[in-house]
Amino acid sequence: MAFVRWFKRNLVVIAGLVTLGYLLLPNVIVTVFSFNKPKGRFNYEWQQFSTDAWRDPCGVADMCGSLSLSLQIAVWATLGATVLGTMIAFALVRYRFRARGAVNSLIFLPMAMPEVVMAASLLTLFLNLGAQLGFWTILIAHIMFCLSFVVTAVKARVMSMDPRLEQAAQDLYAGPVQTFLRVTLPIAAPGIAAGALLAFALSFDDFIITNFNAGSTVTFPMFVWGSAQRGTPVQINVIGTAMFIVAVLFVLVGMVIGNRRNRQKA
Repeated sequence: MAFVRWFKRNLVVIAGLVTLGYLLLPNVIVTVFSFNKPKGRFNYEWQQFSTDAWRDPCGVADMCGSLSLSLQIAVWATLGATVLGTMIAFALVRYRFRARGAVNSLIFLPMAMPEVVMAASLLTLFLNLGAQLGFWTILIAHIMFCLSFVVTAVKARVMSMDPRLEQAAQDLYAGPVQTFLRVTLPIAAPGIAAGALLAFALSFDDFIITNFNAGSTVTFPMFVWGSAQRGTPVQINVIGTAMFIVAVLFVLVGMVIGNRRNRQKA
């Protein structure tokens, strides 16, 4: 009976830990197999512990080139989507204009639309415009589908802002630019940062939209997909593990900074 009572009391915690473990299990497997030394072309069965892939992560031809290309596209797509998304979010929250409801609906449409539909639509647009498929078409496509996620994150933050803070700054003779830089922007920064990180992750990881609009350009997800047809090098696991570690470090740094700010406020 004591165990049953304890289990009921901690059911939510246990369910959360089980869910977290289930979500992290693929990352653990990828990390473990990054130290594998397969005998054949496929890295699907454990054979022997080795750090060869970690010592030479670019040992596979064209892999680091595709990784560099994906990082470039993700950075530029993040910058473009973040700037445009932030301005759109402020416009939707702060201003009243005709067709505001329609714009709201159109902004959220890419989030609800299947990726293959958006990919085919963008490909049709580029072909009708006579654009050459490659880096720039991928970048435009990524900004298009990342925009909705940035607007959603920033809009939620802007809606929760207290307008009296900006009014107080204006009462203290702060100009519009000064009020925005010293009051509005710092308050909206967490939402902007969240939207930017989400846009980067979505852009770097995208395959479907990229595959439709890439032409002969090969990004890292496309390289992984192509490698899976003829053999999966261990270096793919190394890159995946490194990206996971970097993401975890970003989260931990954000938590530490947030805790320090809370302590200073207290």
